[in-house]
Amino acid sequence: MNRRPPHSPISTPCVQCPIRRMSGFRDFKPKELAFIRSWKVAERRVPARGFVLQEQETIDELYTVLDGWAMKHKTLPDGRRQIINFAMPGDLLGLQASVDKAASHNIEALTDLTLCVLPRKGLWELFRGFAGLSYDITWLAAREEHILGEYLVALGQRTAQERIAFVLLDLFLRARRAALVTGNRMSMPVTQNHLADTAGLSLVHTNKSLQKLRAQGAFAWENSTFELLDLELLANLAHKTVEPAPPRPFL
Repeated sequence: MNRRPPHSPISTPCVQCPIRRMSGFRDFKPKELAFIRSWKVAERRVPARGFVLQEQETIDELYTVLDGWAMKHKTLPDGRRQIINFAMPGDLLGLQASVDKAASHNIEALTDLTLCVLPRKGLWELFRGFAGLSYDITWLAAREEHILGEYLVALGQRTAQERIAFVLLDLFLRARRAALVTGNRMSMPVTQNHLADTAGLSLVHTNKSLQKLRAQGAFAWENSTFELLDLELLANLAHKTVEPAPPRPFL
């Protein structure tokens, strides 16, 4: 079982939170911000490849990703892994494990990760006194369900090339909202192995699909730098409609 190190003092006060300055996120009202400031008790730092939590672990806190990337996955007894979802700045982690008896999946850091620590007991005060934030929690849970549904369709109905196109497009759009994209470029901590375990493909099929997409001019990807060259092409290949997204909530 994962042994978590002690939490770190708060180094990024909520009033200086960089996520609040991102156009992709909805800012708090003054009373909401005051509550969030009182709710956040610490920060937690997880090194790359470390675990935020592991399957069957129990926790009494939630986390908002302040900086870095993480992935959620389940691993079978023989070592086969299915990546369920990814997390970036502004995403909420640990809600399922906080309200259920134990975590149903692992959460692992893809990069060095900084998390805002929100004790579970604060949820009740949030529900009692802040209707807007209560809706935000519901929205975040519904969004998670939506993402899982989209990935299930990708696994069940899309071809290998379409699956890879879908995952890459989804990651790019989410990274852009989190201000991780400059122009059309971003630092991509996701590897071909990660893509294979997300799309349910062998590494060979994943590599072939990436080569086909590159040859069509959809993107360039060298080392850890990903550049989207043709958004419309990648969206068409993924059978996904890209529309402007309104600012989304976070905690």
